[in-house]
Amino acid sequence: MPKVINYNQGSIIFFEGDKDGKVYILQKGAVMLTGIDIETKRSTTTMVREGEFFGIRSALSKSLRDETATAVNHAVCIVMTMQEFESYFSKNKALIMKMLRIFSKELKTVHEKTTAILNLQKDHEDFAVGRGKKVDDGLFAVAKSFYEDEKWQSCVGAITRLIKQSPSYTKDAEVTQMLRKAVANAATQKKKEETEKNRMIYSGEYNPTGKNGLSSDYQSENTEKAFDLPAFQRFAKTYEDGEIIIAEFEKGETFYLIQRGLVQLTKCVNGENKNLDILNPGELFGEMAILDNSPRSATCVAKGRVDCLEFNKENFEILVTGNPQIAIMLLKLFCKRIMDQNRRLKILTFDDNQARLADLMCMFDETNALPPVANDEPNEKTPSPNRRVFPLTANDISHWAGLSVEDVRNEMGKMSKNGLLKMTDEYVIINNINDMRRTVENRIKIMNMRSSTNQRTTF
Repeated sequence: MPKVINYNQGSIIFFEGDKDGKVYILQKGAVMLTGIDIETKRSTTTMVREGEFFGIRSALSKSLRDETATAVNHAVCIVMTMQEFESYFSKNKALIMKMLRIFSKELKTVHEKTTAILNLQKDHEDFAVGRGKKVDDGLFAVAKSFYEDEKWQSCVGAITRLIKQSPSYTKDAEVTQMLRKAVANAATQKKKEETEKNRMIYSGEYNPTGKNGLSSDYQSENTEKAFDLPAFQRFAKTYEDGEIIIAEFEKGETFYLIQRGLVQLTKCVNGENKNLDILNPGELFGEMAILDNSPRSATCVAKGRVDCLEFNKENFEILVTGNPQIAIMLLKLFCKRIMDQNRRLKILTFDDNQARLADLMCMFDETNALPPVANDEPNEKTPSPNRRVFPLTANDISHWAGLSVEDVRNEMGKMSKNGLLKMTDEYVIINNINDMRRTVENRIKIMNMRSSTNQRTTF
């Protein structure tokens, strides 16, 4: 049963950094939320109006509070546990759609801030750096970026969608040449992998559950069983490694729930692909375009084989409002993705490159955004519990950290000499993740000292 609690003027309802999992509704009075803006590092203040929820985002994402809530004058609040909130939320269809749209908009705003810091912002009249600098060239830019990265299967998918959207591209010489080469190389890659797989099966090395080093393997051991029911089978789709599930700039007409596998979110900017996120089983994607009727804001690519459920725009509201468990799950995912994206945004605001890289490793450890990798070393009887191995290349890190590949290699080289990590062509090995956290703390202190010095010099 929800509790009604009175707070005197000046009372702290919850502190930044708390983790109590409660959801609040302001019934009477005034409540002020204070926090720190990630970009400006300045204090922010938001007033809660009577009848509004607060504390919901951190509660649903099971994260630490990112704001402090204070009663400005005598305030009366309804306080709910997560179980009580879910029961209340699931019975109110209007509230379901309202909150989904609110958090969809908030997530979109965080993405926009991230792209702005990475200099990814595009003018409304110039969505992508294509050849003609027109909106219609957006998919061409996506296809070209995959072509330059030699991600042939993804390139084929992007060109196929480009031609479907704009049939005139079938007569384009450059597109024709790109498609021909991408198809040939994709076929060659697939044949090589099949040959290697057959060799491993013949020699007894092949593991049918994955972890063979082949891109066609599942790259996640987790599965989402909540929707593994006969009623959902008609929505089932399977995508192979490198296949595009949805493409940036397309009109959003479907959304997806991952049952098994990993999905990489990328954004094409100035001819390059930038990694935005990696989604795991149980997560949804493509829903933002459904909720706000906007074009796709990112490309979603299968990392390894992906099994998912595809739902269309028409049955979205019926599906969500008619299945409270889906609505609750979607709301929780929105909140988690907002918190995770804010976590990355914080990294991108660091002026110190080494702080960015060290905190990036901490972020991957905290969010479990990457597929698991064996944590042991050869000839090591007891693996260190603080050792981490991340499947990251210098190019991957460059995208995540918003740095050039050259800067990444230089800074990672310094960290390697200091014994913090070891970098190979395919992996980053962290000797002690706690050392990474201490590195971040020390670099932040240095940045703050520089900032104070600059302020004194300015005055």
